[in-house]
This record gives sequence, structure tokens and C-alpha cells, in this order.
Amino acid sequence: MKVAMIMGSNSDWPKLESVEKVLKEFGVELEVTVASAHRTPELVKEFAEGARDRGVDVIIAAAGAAAHLGGFVAAYTTVPVIGVPINATALNGMDSLLSFVQMPSGIPVAVMAIDGAKNAAIFAVEILAVKYPELVDKLAAYRAQMKAEVKAKGDKLEAVRTASAKLAASGKKIEDAVRNFVKK
Repeated sequence: MKVAMIMGSNSDWPKLESVEKVLKEFGVELEVTVASAHRTPELVKEFAEGARDRGVDVIIAAAGAAAHLGGFVAAYTTVPVIGVPINATALNGMDSLLSFVQMPSGIPVAVMAIDGAKNAAIFAVEILAVKYPELVDKLAAYRAQMKAEVKAKGDKLEAVRTASAKLAASGKKIEDAVRNFVKK
């Protein structure tokens, strides 16, 4: 099981680190490449054309500005490509988003939200689960963990609200209780 991630610049890495973390949780190998569709097109072409031979099952392509990295990669491979638009310009990532989602018919790129690297990693695992059924149970456990975390946060909020209401009823200030809750 292998995912390859290509990014237009190493400055994109801080917004993409979550891909590595998520894929590690699922036991999926990650290959990372920095190459630009505009500045190093020959490297991008080589990366894309050789992906399947390197055992890559899914590609995540991330780029900012009006970069065409995802489409460029998709044009040279039949490996599924997931695009992650990066917020890197005064347009707040909208330029990148549009360059990903406006692919011409026949060369698809699945597109996540601007800076949506974590969802790209999860979607890559879902794609891999078609070929690697052992990931199905791991995905179910991952979702169950998220559900438990959300419930715990809701329970914590309700406890704070109840305590705040009791403090308010007794005439004490609730600002400290709220500040302590927000800090946690």
C-alpha cells in the first residue's frame, strides 16, 4: 500500500504534514516529492509516468497559486489523483482550488478543500480499502474514535455549562470557569 504525494514547493509541507500522520496510523507507505509543473515539468512527468511501476496506488498532488500540478500529474498516469489546493496567495487559495476543479473532461482529479490535506489522506485510504480490505476495519475504528472524541467534547461542554449555571445562580462569576474550559 503506497501513496505518493507531490507538492509544488517545500513551503507547502507545513500544510501537508497531516497526510503523513494519517497514513502512518493506517500503515500506509508515503513517498514525498517536491516538483513544479511549471519550473520542473520533466520531473513531474517522470514522477507521474513511473508512479504505477513504483507501486503507487494513489497520488496526492498539492499546489498553491494557479498551479496545474494535479492536472499535469493526472495527464501522465492512470493512478487516481487527489488534489489539495494550498492557500498561498492573496486569493486565499481560490486560484488553486479553481485550477484543480476545472479539469477538462477525461482527465479527472478528485479535489479536497483548500488546505484539506487530512481529508486527502483519509480519502486515499478509502480508495486503498477497495484493493486492501484490511483497511476497512481500520477506517471503521478511525471513525468510531472520531465519534467518541466528539461526544467527549460535547459532554465536557455540557459539564462546564452546568457548572457555570450553578455558579451564576449562586452569584459567582463564571468568566474563570469559561476561560479554564477554553484553555483545555
